[in-house]
Amino acid sequence: MTGDAVNAGGTSGDVVAQSAGSLRFGLVGTGNWARPAHARALAASPDIDFVAVWGRDSAAAADLAASFGTTAHTDFDSFLVDLDAVAFAVPPDVQSKLALRAARAGKHLLLEKPVALTTEASNALVTAVAEAGVASVVFFILRFQPDASAWLTDVTSVGGWAGGHATWLESFIGSSTFNSPWRREKGALWDLGPHVISLLRPILGAVEGVTADVGRGDVTHLVLHHQGGATSTATLTLGAPEAADGFDLQVWGERGRSSVPPLAADRSVALRVALGELVANARSGRTDHPCDVRFGATVTRLLAEAERAIDARRG
Repeated sequence: MTGDAVNAGGTSGDVVAQSAGSLRFGLVGTGNWARPAHARALAASPDIDFVAVWGRDSAAAADLAASFGTTAHTDFDSFLVDLDAVAFAVPPDVQSKLALRAARAGKHLLLEKPVALTTEASNALVTAVAEAGVASVVFFILRFQPDASAWLTDVTSVGGWAGGHATWLESFIGSSTFNSPWRREKGALWDLGPHVISLLRPILGAVEGVTADVGRGDVTHLVLHHQGGATSTATLTLGAPEAADGFDLQVWGERGRSSVPPLAADRSVALRVALGELVANARSGRTDHPCDVRFGATVTRLLAEAERAIDARRG
């Protein structure tokens, strides 16, 4: 088992700080998450000038740009020219390739989870970010939702947790606008699993081993073995009946049980927090963040290990 070790490059040293003033952001993506979440958050965030849009669908990019008073681009390299930072809202395999180009062009990155669909792609992105000395933040939504973030700070400060469990049941399969090709291919493990790991790991410790199994449809059962002996589990699916939709995550220990606050209805609030933290790092010259691309790559490796366990079980 590869566990939670980070072997890709990266620095937390000082780089040249971004000059004062608003950062010029571009948005990559035009879909059902890009428009209501990313575009709204970029337009509403202080210290950000939302100036450009690029999408694989040029007509959709033009429409989104017109709605927010920005410029649509058909060429990705031209899109990057006058930007300080790029926010991504595209499938992870598309994101990992384009973010690599953006990092090499010296742009700060707001990334979606998972950062990539292979360990090789995520490690390449870590290396590019480190070599360019740019800031990065991966949007694990509950790490930036204010009440959930406060809960995480509280439970990690008191410690003493022996284990945890998450149940996340979604009904994306079917008519949902989130029923995208990559979700149908990779399932709940890769879509919901990153969020669960992003909370359980800082509370219970680095992950030393991962195993997983599957149930009916895309139901996935994930088991994490944490450094120090704690264990945690998660049951995940994108194919639940609508009546069963819901998310719950608890940790337990000598102080009893504690549950993360529920997901907020307006996800753009958490996005604005993530963007604000990225801007702050860019301005100060910091390249490290608890949810930076290196942490994103760690999550990708754990998901890949779980997927191998599932493949072995099926085989």
